[in-house]
Amino acid sequence: MAAAANVSVATVSRALRNLPNVAESTRTRVVAVAEQLNYRADPAASRLAAGRGSTVTVVVPHLASWYFSTVIAGAEAVCAEAGYECLITAVGSIAACNRLLDETAHLERRTDAVVLVNIPASEAQAESLRQRRVALATVGTRTPDHPSVSIDELSTGRIAVEHLMSFGHERIGLISGQGHDPMNLAVPRQRKAGFLGALGDAGREFDPSLDESGNFGIDGGQEAMATLLDHREPPTAVFAMSDEMAFGALMELDHRSLRSGVDISLIGVDDHDVSRVLGLTTIRQRVADQGASAARAALARISEPDTAASDVDSPLELVVRSTTGPAPGNVRS
Repeated sequence: MAAAANVSVATVSRALRNLPNVAESTRTRVVAVAEQLNYRADPAASRLAAGRGSTVTVVVPHLASWYFSTVIAGAEAVCAEAGYECLITAVGSIAACNRLLDETAHLERRTDAVVLVNIPASEAQAESLRQRRVALATVGTRTPDHPSVSIDELSTGRIAVEHLMSFGHERIGLISGQGHDPMNLAVPRQRKAGFLGALGDAGREFDPSLDESGNFGIDGGQEAMATLLDHREPPTAVFAMSDEMAFGALMELDHRSLRSGVDISLIGVDDHDVSRVLGLTTIRQRVADQGASAARAALARISEPDTAASDVDSPLELVVRSTTGPAPGNVRS
């Protein structure tokens, strides 16, 4: 390519990247030769030549979750389009996450950016990454001076309760997150706070015996719903903090020949791909878009480390389907 254009390799690189200090006649000749040879620059090779690893590392608490896998898919698509490899790392505890962020030898060699999903980074860790020229973006948490993408977690609980109360439900159960949470995730706490806040604003007290952990899984959701239904005073409606837990809850209702939306109402969070098939009322969040937005922010920070940090608020939407309806004895005419 350089020989065909009768210029140096460095001049070819500068001309094709539209950088200054290249004569316009030279740039025109290089572009014409590139078109004749059907030449396309390899972005990964360019970054390696510049001493970069051309990799974005996405860190999640675990992989066995539709939410995390969908965030990853959104981030991977953006990275692939930009010519970056997307490395996925799962950390099962705060200690493991700290080791990843604090002992960053392999990050320095291989990674241009880190995207943390529902995992907080301390200001010291964020500053350490910045000094090592590793960009940082987050999903679901916020770190000062670094870009983030998140939803209003308080609103998920509030939207759920207000929807159920609009149908006349007063005794509302909760299928919450993890009973034992080694990551100490903020999401379940915030969703519960929104749930309790909406009840309190309506002048209603929550019976804590109606709070069962579903561990953000289908089996956990089924077990939690079974416990709620066996309560001496079972709820007439249930808010599950994720659609996957709601799927398990629906399985338990089916096992007992109970009709969702008639005998008991159920609402989830996410709008999982299967939710529409099952008719699950849910609070939709744009999960793949969150991963994509965080990846774009991380890539922007790689090329322009001083780019102003932005906090993107991802929208929520109540999607009403067949699993919610009037409280028993409160059927609308």
